[in-house]
Amino acid sequence: MMRGQEQQLRTGLAQLSLVLTDQQIELLLEYLNLLLKWNRAYNLTAIRDPQEMLGLHLLDSLSIASFVQGERIIDVGTGPGLPGIPLAICFPERSVTLLDSNGKKTRFLFHVKTSLGLDNVQEVQSRVEAYQPQQPFDAVTSRAFSSLLDMVDKCSHLLAPKGRFYAMKGQYPEQELSDLPKHYNVVASHQLKVPGVEGQRHLVEIAPA
Repeated sequence: MMRGQEQQLRTGLAQLSLVLTDQQIELLLEYLNLLLKWNRAYNLTAIRDPQEMLGLHLLDSLSIASFVQGERIIDVGTGPGLPGIPLAICFPERSVTLLDSNGKKTRFLFHVKTSLGLDNVQEVQSRVEAYQPQQPFDAVTSRAFSSLLDMVDKCSHLLAPKGRFYAMKGQYPEQELSDLPKHYNVVASHQLKVPGVEGQRHLVEIAPA
């Protein structure tokens, strides 16, 4: 199974034009295996099939890698570490904070961090409104928020003055964009093609005006 997964991952990375080392590919597959193992006991994600997990979780997360800028990234409502862990493996030189209020998910993240030796990862169990970082972040990523308004509203205190929100969405969120407060600008919207995954995916970049 592992060999089939590795081939699927390598093919997907090539389609995303991402060049990773063999070690990074191994780490991504180890993360996937840990997620599969823990998921049986802790129900971290509704997706159970390893092949689907690889597309809908790993490749979906990595589809935004070429757009996310900045040295300090926080992934809000990260759940089992998506997109945060794949991004941290992809960019070992950047610092990635994984924020989630669910204790079993942050315990899993701690296990992943220590098992895979991800020194650039910090997991935090907290509600987003209550979390006060020592310094703000260049990038706030999330695929968990119900709306863009909700994201900018709850995460504004996390963002550095020149930082950006990176909101992962399914269909193009036209209505949500028109609901954004005037003091935010939509810098870009990218239509994502996730290898092997049907359906629309978009990444919306938002910056304070």
